[in-house]
Amino acid sequence: MSYTVKLIAGFIGTALLVIFVVGLSHSISTGFAGFWGGFPFMMIIIVVLAMAIYDFWDECVRRRKQ
Repeated sequence: MSYTVKLIAGFIGTALLVIFVVGLSHSISTGFAGFWGGFPFMMIIIVVLAMAIYDFWDECVRRRKQ
């Protein structure tokens, strides 16, 4: 796969994941659970999104010598 296709596809996939998970976290925190009820979920989400963004950078952005 070419570098440009990999970059665009990886960005779209990562962006969709981030938008969905942040929206889910916002919905939980503003709903019945309240801020402190959604806080543990928010902390987990921050770690998971950091790993997803790092994986996007590692697989799609960083150029390795081959």
